[in-house]
Amino acid sequence: MPPRKTEPGAEEAMNFDFDMPVIINVKPEDQLDLAPEELEKEVEPRVLYPNNPRAAHNVTQYSYREQCFKKDDQVEQMVMHLTTDATILKKGSAEEASQQEILKRKKEEQERRNAQEAVDVTIVEYDGEAAKKNTLRNQFNFSERASQTYNEVQRTRVAATQPPLCKDFAESVTQWIIYDSYMKDIEAAEQAKRNAKEKKSNVNLELDTKKKPSESDPIYSDAMKLSIKLMERMVNQNAESEIYHDFKFWEDKSDEFRQDGEGTLLPLWRFTSEKVKRKQVTAIRWNPKFTDLFAVGFGSYDFMRQGSGCICCYSLKNTKFPEYIFNTESGVCSLDWHPERAALLAVGLYDGTVMVYDVRGKTKKPVYASTIRTNKHTDPVWEVRWNTSSEGTLSFYSISADGRVTIWLLMKDKLESEELMALKLHSGEEEDTGLTGLAGGLCFDFHKTNEDLFLIGTEEGRIHKCSKSYSGQYLDTYEGHSMAVYSVRWNHFHANIFISSSADWTVKLWDHNVKTPIMSFDLAQQVGDVAWAPYSSTVFAAITSDGVTHVYDLSINRNGALCWQKVVAKAKCTHLSFASSSPILIVGDDRGGVTSLKLSPNLRKSMTGTGSGETYEPAKTGDALVEQEIDAMETLLSMVVETTEN
Repeated sequence: MPPRKTEPGAEEAMNFDFDMPVIINVKPEDQLDLAPEELEKEVEPRVLYPNNPRAAHNVTQYSYREQCFKKDDQVEQMVMHLTTDATILKKGSAEEASQQEILKRKKEEQERRNAQEAVDVTIVEYDGEAAKKNTLRNQFNFSERASQTYNEVQRTRVAATQPPLCKDFAESVTQWIIYDSYMKDIEAAEQAKRNAKEKKSNVNLELDTKKKPSESDPIYSDAMKLSIKLMERMVNQNAESEIYHDFKFWEDKSDEFRQDGEGTLLPLWRFTSEKVKRKQVTAIRWNPKFTDLFAVGFGSYDFMRQGSGCICCYSLKNTKFPEYIFNTESGVCSLDWHPERAALLAVGLYDGTVMVYDVRGKTKKPVYASTIRTNKHTDPVWEVRWNTSSEGTLSFYSISADGRVTIWLLMKDKLESEELMALKLHSGEEEDTGLTGLAGGLCFDFHKTNEDLFLIGTEEGRIHKCSKSYSGQYLDTYEGHSMAVYSVRWNHFHANIFISSSADWTVKLWDHNVKTPIMSFDLAQQVGDVAWAPYSSTVFAAITSDGVTHVYDLSINRNGALCWQKVVAKAKCTHLSFASSSPILIVGDDRGGVTSLKLSPNLRKSMTGTGSGETYEPAKTGDALVEQEIDAMETLLSMVVETTEN
């Protein structure tokens, strides 16, 4: 028998539970519709609390047990509005008996006092005339009188303050009264917001229309600041006149009698500040336009002691205090001046941020700074260099331990980044070993004439030659160091020569056309930095972790240094730099100080022109100087090749 067909909706009607109540939400027609934000907004409730508003909240009492004052948190909240003493007593009550007893004692006391004061004498009345007294005349008119001062009158006065005004208050609590009260509070809050906005706009208008102190008050003018700066420099130079005299005119006469052309370093000034005493010098760079100005970056190489950083710009004209000071949230790792716009300073920080400062600005904040949105580095930025080949937009390069070389473009209102190269790990074998990841970059330097060519030093001890045009691969790889390469620098005169320093205690001289080092110098300590002299192609200086500065002149001695001198005691040298127009070498240490040293004549034989110590000029300039220095380096290379073949 076929099943019966059920009509649509019949099954739902059968399954309906008639016992379940039906809930119908009834909404009044005049109910106020509120937005979700207004519904979630908390409204302060109005509650009556049984607290005494006149009770003191800061009552303190002395505790003899603890020998100190302690706050009494238990405050009496009861308020006596009216107190009346009764005058009617109930007969036969205890109060009535007590009062009768008191009255009886008072009466007995009064009777006893009256009995004691009474005198038991009978007074007889005299009816006759009183006897006349004989008045005796005194020939001296003697008279006797007695007087007594008045007793002090005492009065009792009572003063009392006026009682507080009392007012009867009565109110009914209904639903519409509560609603009106809450609406008044909401309107008051909105009115307060509107008043705050109007006040803020008025303050901004006043600030815009108000004249700056520098415009109205000559004390705060730019001319006054310049005058104070000049006066400070004059006072400083007068106080250190002997050191400035040595800086300009001192020459070590004993160099004429030294063997093998050895020389010395004369300490002049030590630049330091109270703000950077416990920080390490992490970068030094001379200004290319103002030759007396140099910037110093302060931070820490210890990843366990990271903190804020600082940038100090010192001048040889004022050695007591920095010309400019900029504070950073993270430690400074690198910095570089723009070669043409001398006021722009690029900075790399330990947290991977790169920034650009304008030292002429009145604010101490950077004009550009990288963020996570602009794809900033994730590891410390160990080197930054301005791009001198760009014609329109300003840009600079940075290298970081995260394995990336990035170019940063200074746009109108932001800093944009483009990845130039990713430092791939180099296996050193013919077959692919399947290594993945990136090599940590520590330093890089661009070629002096070919701006597309640059060198990169890595944590693995390798040096890679790269090009901007072929960013996907290395042009060549130099393997000579066994530990991290801290510094790599192209020669200022010879286009094929560069030098490198490493944590393996060595300084190596390279020809970029040869994969092996030409010369190697073992300094028996970790070499933190190396730099070529700007006046000679064969002179370079290096610093070691024991605080010693080594100066070499390969045209005089290829095997040893002409000068090895301890610059700082109980400190580690971190960075050094040659001045471009003065016979000055500055060395930074891990105590937050920078020491300036003057080279003796044997250490700067190529710099023997006329001029004071402040503006030295070599004997030859221009193309003649370049050809002379190239010939000196070629002579050295030929001697090295001949020695190697023999």
